[in-house]
Amino acid sequence: MAATHDDWFYHTKVFSKKIILFYKFVPIADPETVMHWQRHLCERLNLRGRILISVHGINGTLGGGIEDVKAYIKEMNKHHLMKKITYKWSDGHRDDFPKLKVKVKSEIVAFGAPDEITVDEHGVTNGGIHLKPEQVNELVAQYGDDVIFYDGRNEYEAKIGKFKNAIVPPIKTSKEFINDIENGEISKHKDKPIVTYCTGGIRCEILSAMMKNRGYEKVYQVDGGIAKYGEKYGSKGLWEGNMFVFDGRMRMAFDEDTQEIGNCEICGTTTSNVVNNGNIRRHLHVVCTDCVAAGKHIEVINS
Repeated sequence: MAATHDDWFYHTKVFSKKIILFYKFVPIADPETVMHWQRHLCERLNLRGRILISVHGINGTLGGGIEDVKAYIKEMNKHHLMKKITYKWSDGHRDDFPKLKVKVKSEIVAFGAPDEITVDEHGVTNGGIHLKPEQVNELVAQYGDDVIFYDGRNEYEAKIGKFKNAIVPPIKTSKEFINDIENGEISKHKDKPIVTYCTGGIRCEILSAMMKNRGYEKVYQVDGGIAKYGEKYGSKGLWEGNMFVFDGRMRMAFDEDTQEIGNCEICGTTTSNVVNNGNIRRHLHVVCTDCVAAGKHIEVINS
């Protein structure tokens, strides 16, 4: 059957625009120079998103045309510091980001603990053991309920998706994790196998190191984060719900069988719809589309 105009439009809209998520821990002697190079490269390729650079490495999320994204990766692979980065791909667009931000920071994830990790050319040297998605399942098959999943994200992210039976700490910013691993629920399980997880893996590089620094004995992290696990297993593995993402999409389902696990904060309806008050990182709420349409969300997001 011949392709219709709608078929062509769908293919062009969905498959020609992409978002990539990536990071690399590697010593960077001159972050300012890398920042200027990255900004120029992204502007030339018409990409938007956010890139953070520190002496410990680089952390980025970018969106644009698929050929432009491929060109970006090609240029990255030419740089001796940026080779062998794993890129997590998803459907999206540069317009999912308001603008391009490229900044030098003391940390590429703001835990408020830049001295907790040590980094060499191979990455973080004192972090947890990396598990591929299939190794996560194998660990659970071997140890059963003794395996504890520990959510390395902000609490609001877990409202719409998490690993089954995970400990979700009451965290609003990453800087609160030190107190939680020292005094929270997870601190009761230092002798258990603990699998940390986050969106793309970067937060767990640091979180797992902080845990090991505080006497946790068996610390693991999902290699590539939720993004890689969901890419392999979709809704048929140990993950349930949607994955929260830090761009205009707000959430991402891994397949058509994804179940909604969130609940509207106003009426209680099952939903994964997320709204914010303009500050995408701090004041996010799960509110169903009916309550949004009725304007009931205004008071919630401004509270």
